[in-house]
Amino acid sequence: MTFTATFLFHDSLNDFLRKFQKQQRLEYKFEGKPSVKDAIEAQGVPHPEIAQILVDGEPVSFQYLLKPNDFVEVFPATKNQIPEAKLLQPKLPETIRFVLDVHLGKLAKALRMLGFDTVYRNDLDDKTIAELAQNENRIVLTRDVNLLKMKAINWGYWLRSQFLEEQLAEVIQYFKLQNKFAPFTRCLECNGLIHEVRKEDVLGVLPPNTRKYFSEFYQCESCRKVYWKGSHYERMQQFIDNFQ
Repeated sequence: MTFTATFLFHDSLNDFLRKFQKQQRLEYKFEGKPSVKDAIEAQGVPHPEIAQILVDGEPVSFQYLLKPNDFVEVFPATKNQIPEAKLLQPKLPETIRFVLDVHLGKLAKALRMLGFDTVYRNDLDDKTIAELAQNENRIVLTRDVNLLKMKAINWGYWLRSQFLEEQLAEVIQYFKLQNKFAPFTRCLECNGLIHEVRKEDVLGVLPPNTRKYFSEFYQCESCRKVYWKGSHYERMQQFIDNFQ
């Protein structure tokens, strides 16, 4: 037998719906006793972006079993007035760490530039990303909605924009990172930590003009890449200033 429940998605969760569905009460047909989480994700909305679910005005968990004629309201994590005790998502870790999908290499470098521990490789599959998120308490950033629906993922965000600066602004605002920057402490290439080193210790890898005109150097403890405050540093500093 087929039953019907009614769903209403609030605010930013409408980004996952088709144009004609946005801001509308949606009838959802189902059989048996699906969980409300499964019903929500079947309509396109991934669980990491959900803060609260109300059924007929009462808060429920993701495991709640849908009943005929239920009226389900779904609220996003950006809904600030929801008491923390009633939020469905676990509290974010004290130390913010990210893992990004294979399409977000530029964003990974930008986050590393700001000092955030950011795992990115262009060969990571969805299963590996989910495992890293679960095992290392990382936030998943992606342009793939289906990735965010994986059960192992607690925290995640689907990037609305395809443009780097807009993506970075989204992440900073969504996770409230404005006061958590630690610029130039991570390697842009491998995510390793960067430390100041003596010039004589890296002379062998410096271009001639760099060796001549610069005296302050930093090196990644993992991949050994060397950094100095050339014109590229000034451009990166200007980029960072746009988000502070």
